[in-house]
Amino acid sequence: MSTTLSPFHLAIPVHNLAECRTFYGNILGLEEGRSSEHWVDFDFYGHQLVIHYKPKTDAKLHTNAVDGKNVPVPHFGIVLPWDDFHNLAKTLEVKQLEFVIAPYIRFSGQVGEQATMFFLDPAGNALEFKAFKDPDQLFAH
Repeated sequence: MSTTLSPFHLAIPVHNLAECRTFYGNILGLEEGRSSEHWVDFDFYGHQLVIHYKPKTDAKLHTNAVDGKNVPVPHFGIVLPWDDFHNLAKTLEVKQLEFVIAPYIRFSGQVGEQATMFFLDPAGNALEFKAFKDPDQLFAH
């Protein structure tokens, strides 16, 4: 496997483009790229995240049990360095972001020990941010 990561592109639906633009830009601090009346690009830690307008649906949030928590599915996110994760968690707490799963340590003392947190954007898209105590254990089992 190559050690050089290629940026991924992810497009997600949002029912309120202005509200989600503010969330990704001001709450998460992502830099905005190109945009139109119907979509906005963001630099998601070197990856291309695009929010696309789509009318609201009544889709329910689905979860699967992981480590005794109800993890929302689908979700996306990023693996951050340990200190960056904890700094972001503090920032989001100060901004009074409501967590689906508040920041905590998952699989403590086991292979793959990680810090994780889940939250929703204003359109209900689930995000997970995580960090591994030992980054070499990202794919360990």
